[in-house]
Amino acid sequence: MSINKAILVGFVGNDPEIRYLDSGTPVCNFRLATSETYKNKNGETVTSTEWHSIVFWRKLAEIAEKYVKKGSQLYIEGRIRTRSWDDRDGNKRYTTEIVGDTMQMLGKRMDDTTSSSSGDSSEHSADDIPDQGPEGADDLPF
Repeated sequence: MSINKAILVGFVGNDPEIRYLDSGTPVCNFRLATSETYKNKNGETVTSTEWHSIVFWRKLAEIAEKYVKKGSQLYIEGRIRTRSWDDRDGNKRYTTEIVGDTMQMLGKRMDDTTSSSSGDSSEHSADDIPDQGPEGADDLPF
């Protein structure tokens, strides 16, 4: 048995970008920052930030496009995927990304229409959507 599971809580670094494959399948990409703070051997506080490439498919992609904005705080569950392609010069390129299965919006709502001062969260899961994720090589954008 093996497990490929990633759990991230972080802040969105750019507005999500959505595109549609030839089959009409939506795919959404954005970057998520996670930070770790610690004291070094001199007692100074150091913050280290890691940037993650996030990919959502189908309904989760459409939800992210509609509700997620730069600066949003998100909880994301998914799996780690590394893929490769040949660039224009024929060089092999690699990228590692998190393919999200579940997203929960954390913190306050980003719009001005909310009258509540308390935090609001909403959860969206690919488990509730029967066709979540890439199904075949002809649907893949690479």
